[in-house]
Amino acid sequence: MNKQAITFGATRLTIEDIVAIAKQENSVEITNDELFKEKIDSAVRFLDKLLEEEGVIYGVTTGYGDSVTVNIPLDLVKELPLHLTRFHGCGLGDSFSPEQGRAILATRLASLSQGYSGVSWPLLNLLVSFINKNIVPVIPQEGSVGASGDLTPLSYVAGALIGEREVYYNDEIRPSSEVLNEVNLQPITLRPKEGLAIMNGTAVMTALSCLAFNRSEYLAKLASRITALSSLALQGNSHHFDEILFSVKPHPGQQQIATWIRQDLNHYEHPRNSDRLQDRYSIRCAPHVIGVLQDSLGFFRSLIENELNSANDNPIIDGQGEHVLHGGHFYGGHIAMAMDSLKTAVANLADLADRQIASLVDTRYNNGLPSNLSASCDQRRFINHGFKAVQIGASAYTAEALKHTMPASVFSRSTECHNQDKVSMGTIAARDALRVLQLTEQVLASTLLAAVQGVRLRIINNELDHDSLSPCIKAMYDDIDSFFETLSEDRPLEPVLRFTVDAIQNQRWSLYE
Repeated sequence: MNKQAITFGATRLTIEDIVAIAKQENSVEITNDELFKEKIDSAVRFLDKLLEEEGVIYGVTTGYGDSVTVNIPLDLVKELPLHLTRFHGCGLGDSFSPEQGRAILATRLASLSQGYSGVSWPLLNLLVSFINKNIVPVIPQEGSVGASGDLTPLSYVAGALIGEREVYYNDEIRPSSEVLNEVNLQPITLRPKEGLAIMNGTAVMTALSCLAFNRSEYLAKLASRITALSSLALQGNSHHFDEILFSVKPHPGQQQIATWIRQDLNHYEHPRNSDRLQDRYSIRCAPHVIGVLQDSLGFFRSLIENELNSANDNPIIDGQGEHVLHGGHFYGGHIAMAMDSLKTAVANLADLADRQIASLVDTRYNNGLPSNLSASCDQRRFINHGFKAVQIGASAYTAEALKHTMPASVFSRSTECHNQDKVSMGTIAARDALRVLQLTEQVLASTLLAAVQGVRLRIINNELDHDSLSPCIKAMYDDIDSFFETLSEDRPLEPVLRFTVDAIQNQRWSLYE
């Protein structure tokens, strides 16, 4: 069955479009609209006209960066883009995953499809083929300062398109030239400006930010569900999430989080109250913590999607108006702001969940649950330690997540002979955000299993009626119960923790639809 295609060059793309392409849920195509075709063709014609008239165009008839003062002889102009791809082939660090690579390809195609980059149809069509045939450049993660865009990582995209470098294909890493020959695709010969068009832009940081946004949006919901489970396990006071209470502090996202938790707790049907008027902050103030992320998502989306739907290379080629416009649209400051802010809001979810699991395992604060949530009884309880080490691990992941919240955007470095003397660090911010997400997902997985164990113990001890659980809580509890057995005797929990982290990253549970 053919996948539904997402059309480039027609309408604004969304974060969800890029995520769907990255996850191979959708294919891609380029619009056949005549006005779009003319926009592409006119830019190519205009560049050819300028070259014939010996016009001066940055990166086409001049060197790059501080070498802008070097005039390129016309007989060497065609070779210049090839040299750009090659001298930037110096990335280091781990490689982006195939999923991340597909997002990068789609995001670069989005920018080139604005029609202001002076690229030809063979380049656009080959990018489409790479995505649809799942040919993904192997791209090192490190080496970009986020202006002039993601030059070094995107050189690996350009290199793969010309038949150099390596690609992921059929779960193997192979030379691009071999794979292109195998699937009957011709590598392109870069036209003047096309090397810059591929490399000089924000595609890597924007692609990563799309994936980060999708994960953080899910984590806001998951943290709300975990809070509800933790409240049930701790016999918390459901009135902390009362609608009237939250009406007087009208942050919409915060109110949404409180509504979700209130519904999970069956507050109206079965109001649960304890002897305590007030639970600890990690339960009572959960909407205020998670709500910061929830209220920020709209802002993050606007920044990310504006960048996604922009022409962000240099120079901009207005073929229809016949202008060459030199500027700095490769600068990733908006993505840097979004990712520096997002990672801070997400790390606070880790900190919140870490405090919740700390309360769940501690007999001083868990309101009658056994030490470390161990279901062991009689004399066996003296040698069993339940979630003791899991809580230590959660604290470690939280500390590392919080450490990564230092904003990357304030660490601008002057590079490239002081031509790039103020840079965005947007790609580092996006990579930091992904690391914070990974660590936070590990904390949430730990706390989720602990909360389920706590609810299970209340049910076993007849302190909580399984049938009184709200339908959504019951469904999720029963699903986790199917792969996470009651922890009575100590056993290694790494396998179930890894399974749970994977379930979170694949968004196994439908939350608050």
